[in-house]
Amino acid sequence: MLATFLIGLREGLEAALVVGILVAYLTRIGRRDVLPRVWAGIGLAVALALGIGAILTFGSYALTFEAQELLGGILSLLTVAMVTWMIFWMQKTGRTMKRTLEGGIDRALSAGGAWALVAIGFISVAREGIETTLLLWSMVQSFGDAPSTLLGALLGLAAAVAIGWLLARGMVRVDLRVFFAWTGAFLVVVAAGVLAYAIHDLQEAGALPGPFTALAPVEATGAVATGWAAFPFGWAFDLRAVIPPTSPLAALLQATIGFMPQMTWLQVVAWVVYLAVVGTIFVRGLRRRPASTQDHRAMPAASEVARPSIPHPQGAS
Repeated sequence: MLATFLIGLREGLEAALVVGILVAYLTRIGRRDVLPRVWAGIGLAVALALGIGAILTFGSYALTFEAQELLGGILSLLTVAMVTWMIFWMQKTGRTMKRTLEGGIDRALSAGGAWALVAIGFISVAREGIETTLLLWSMVQSFGDAPSTLLGALLGLAAAVAIGWLLARGMVRVDLRVFFAWTGAFLVVVAAGVLAYAIHDLQEAGALPGPFTALAPVEATGAVATGWAAFPFGWAFDLRAVIPPTSPLAALLQATIGFMPQMTWLQVVAWVVYLAVVGTIFVRGLRRRPASTQDHRAMPAASEVARPSIPHPQGAS
């Protein structure tokens, strides 16, 4: 629940910031008459995310076990790719996001096309919606506890909506640059865990060599080998006797750092390499970014809508 709460909070707040920028800008330029078109696009984006979630949840029941594992592995890889892209996209373009969205609104208004405004609302929210859906679906498959996982996500989304509304009203001030830096680092670790689970699914499906295939190293007892002797297609370790897979500690470790009591060598290598490469690039991006940068406003306050010449005092990345 903790992991999915933080995911729902971050992704929901990203969407809330985007919606806040669009609504505040249209209000500021006196074009509230076109707001229903933007809300229509946002509604379509939410419906798309829910539809994808429903298809993934109920459509997989008709598949064989191997097909389910193969589908889960492929979608988890897609999730890792999308999360990684969104982390660096937010890190790179967060400072200019407000200017970019407002420019898109201006072009749509000058063109006079209703569908252009619907498309802006749709595209602005669909990215976060699809990413959140895929990430939550992968985590449900990983944890095997859909109620708690989904409850955490819903609580996170509700908190994001509340925070977004308070920010828009100017009632609270949050250093969003720091917030997105910390949650971005958290998502890097979560994505590493999803990648490890994707490898496990693909190994169970037989798409990758591992303990479930004929390439698995076998001990004299007939069991799949564990430890250095099992490299690269056996078990790296087996701590199930110390940390039961169904224990709260196992759930906490898997939710936070992607650790499972029993992992294959390919899982461990993928986890380590992803964290080393993506984590290093992410930290370097934070260091290159000036801490004093204040030219990107993510959520205009109510006072900014009324007096556009007065900048909001809070950063938005």
